[in-house]
Amino acid sequence: MVEITPAPKPAPIFDDVFQARLSELFQWRRDVRRFRADPVPAAVFDRLIAAARLAPSVGLSQSWRFVIVDDPARRAAVCANFEACNAQALAGQAAEREGLYARLKLAGLDQAPRHFAVFSEPDPVQGHGLGRRTMPQTTAYSAVMAVHTLWLAARAEGLGLGWVSILDAAEVASALDVPSPWTLIGYFCLGYPESESDTPELERLGWERRRSTEDDIIQR
Repeated sequence: MVEITPAPKPAPIFDDVFQARLSELFQWRRDVRRFRADPVPAAVFDRLIAAARLAPSVGLSQSWRFVIVDDPARRAAVCANFEACNAQALAGQAAEREGLYARLKLAGLDQAPRHFAVFSEPDPVQGHGLGRRTMPQTTAYSAVMAVHTLWLAARAEGLGLGWVSILDAAEVASALDVPSPWTLIGYFCLGYPESESDTPELERLGWERRRSTEDDIIQR
């Protein structure tokens, strides 16, 4: 029996209006720390995961692993981990920065209705090792691409995402009881933001400012 391959779909045309809206989406993506209590509908969250899984991955390995954290005890363990790591980070700040650091809200763990973690499987069977022999870290890069894709999709749905990085990765992996080879990419808070801004909060509060485009480009 001859297998007939369906004809490919015609490529869509992304017109000027779409491109302008896409640019706005990039500009309004924020790392959110303050959330409303409104729950995130399951269907919406499912759409975000589906979008994340469209991200590129080395060798089509799809190395990302999403761990949904609903259990109160596991959430409490992650919160305690953050508090301990944040206290250490505060103690290590230079004197002139200590006061500002103490005023920053660096996690939305206490407010966000949805918690999840993203891990990378360092050596997945899928993909057959393609593209990662000399750069094995590309499996982690692939998971980061999935996070960024989800982040933009969340913003398009009116949701905010917060990336909590002030954590001990090994303790988080233990609290979530994941396979030992997995690498923590990040722990995330998701929900509807209390307020919106096209300027990062760290910039508004004077912690840091964006560099100019010229500072980011090296010509060779």
